[in-house]
Amino acid sequence: MLSLLIRSRSWLPLCLLTLVCALFSETARATEWIDYPDTGTATLTHYTLPDGYIASCGCTGASTQYPTAAMSQYAFGSSTAYGPSCGRCFKITLMDTYLPDPPFIPNVTKSVVIKVTDLCPAGGNGWCSATPGKPNQGGQYINFDLAWPSSSIPDDFFPSNKALYGFTDFGVWNVSYQSVDCLENWEGAKNAAALGSVDDGSSVCCPANPTGSANNTCPSFSDDNGIPPDTATTAATSAAGTSGASIPSLRDLPLLLYSLLVPALLLSGFLLD
Repeated sequence: MLSLLIRSRSWLPLCLLTLVCALFSETARATEWIDYPDTGTATLTHYTLPDGYIASCGCTGASTQYPTAAMSQYAFGSSTAYGPSCGRCFKITLMDTYLPDPPFIPNVTKSVVIKVTDLCPAGGNGWCSATPGKPNQGGQYINFDLAWPSSSIPDDFFPSNKALYGFTDFGVWNVSYQSVDCLENWEGAKNAAALGSVDDGSSVCCPANPTGSANNTCPSFSDDNGIPPDTATTAATSAAGTSGASIPSLRDLPLLLYSLLVPALLLSGFLLD
């Protein structure tokens, strides 16, 4: 049977074509991000960001003195470093809480305008795990992870009812969001030191006021470098990081395909006949 397949000379190109299609299919899946509207609803969590810390986008350390947030990976648009959402500003308004039963609905309206400076990874089933085909556990495709506590946001920004619930930090909120002009609405726009990217020679991109134009909006770092989205848990990511393996860049793909194509065609006789 094997000798018959070799003599037929037709199976190798077919197999190679199947392999090429599979490679391009994986690449296509790796670059599918969430295309979110300028207004909508999302979930909101919070995390601690040290003062002066240079987060994924590479925004200046002074930006941490003003309201900032991380954005869930598939809305952020990259699995590492910077993405198209870097530098964008959003007005976020609290609606109600997600976890308590019954939900807490505040009797005051609390809003804050944030600048996206960081990436919230999609690992596991966390609040930042939404993909284009599957929302997070709150039914939303976007999660903003607010840098809070923060000197720029009041300590009582999140309303509560300790007498009813027994605690004051609800952890997760349902919010509405609206994309806004950073220079007109973000508090940090008044301080030139809080705008733009750090200049340290690293992979950074933090526009002062991105509008969606290619001239002032970041590309996807992981797309440009052929890095697929990492949806592993933190433990799995840590274990994988010690293996020493590296992911080839998309720019290496033509050479890889050529190195496979020529030997296969030679062996099948296509280049000899």
